[in-house]
Amino acid sequence: MKTNIVAGSETARPFLPAKNFDLSKSFYEALGFVKELDGEVAIFRIGASGFILQNHFQKDWAENFMMQLMVDDLDAWWTHLASLDLPKKFGVPAPKAPALQPWGLRVAYIVDPSGVLWHVAQRRPSVRHDE
Repeated sequence: MKTNIVAGSETARPFLPAKNFDLSKSFYEALGFVKELDGEVAIFRIGASGFILQNHFQKDWAENFMMQLMVDDLDAWWTHLASLDLPKKFGVPAPKAPALQPWGLRVAYIVDPSGVLWHVAQRRPSVRHDE
């Protein structure tokens, strides 16, 4: 089926839950995300991607939701994450240090204040789906 939709200009942004909207906004700003909108929802961006933080929380959903952040230098990201003292400042579990996973990615893990699990993963050179 042929359409007149211009490919490549679309942006997909997931909606993330926030148990405590203000705490979650502060958490993402501390990580280095840029807050582009702050209102009924908050839109955050990092690099070419982003998400919409909503002031809505459902425990079962939040604790089964995962996000992936592909980075060029996981060691630099780990140094940054470890320096933030996330458990003390935000009441979250301690981040898990980078480790090679069975599926081939080196990943560090962090959990946001609502229970969303983030995979911070090292981008592999010349692997298209890591771009």
